Amino acid sequence: MAIKFQYNKTSLGELGKQLKMRRAALPTIKSKESALRSEVKRAKDTARDYRTRMEALASEYDYMAALWGEFDQSLVRVADVQLSEQKIAGVRIPVLEDVSFDEKEYDLFSSPVWYADGVDLLRRLAKLGIEYEVYNRKMELLDYARRKTTQKVNLYEKVQIPGYEDAIRKIKRFMEDEENLSKSAQKIVKTRQQQAAEGSKL
Repeated sequence: MAIKFQYNKTSLGELGKQLKMRRAALPTIKSKESALRSEVKRAKDTARDYRTRMEALASEYDYMAALWGEFDQSLVRVADVQLSEQKIAGVRIPVLEDVSFDEKEYDLFSSPVWYADGVDLLRRLAKLGIEYEVYNRKMELLDYARRKTTQKVNLYEKVQIPGYEDAIRKIKRFMEDEENLSKSAQKIVKTRQQQAAEGSKL
């Protein structure tokens, strides 16, 4: 990214302000990136934990697999998922508050004994599945924000700050050269005037 500037004091002052602002912002952006990185790891670990728990719960009831064909799946369904928002390092993420279920009544005497276990299993699997999805979404949002923040850190560190420093250095050199040329020109003019004054005295 080429930084546009002019060889004058106004441009030098403006570039100095931009450089100072970026140098001041860089530590904050780096700490945000670090916080996001640890939150992404935590969300990944939690999502993995929920996934493991879901698989363990499902395998617990493998013995019922043959019976699921008889099960009336309309007995239990997710009625509502209540989510709230939380901000982590400036990123809005979903937080699962509650999962409510609608359950149909069934006749305990005419239904198979394992129906109660089936309803309980479906509730737990559904809740774990929803928790897993919420943490997955949280991880995606945090990871996206972390990538964006890392890009900004790299932009500041590797492109903008060195670019502004280079531009300031060029302007200062130009102004020093101009000042030196001006002084040299003044010396030459003064020397010629002195020589001319001495020549007229003779």
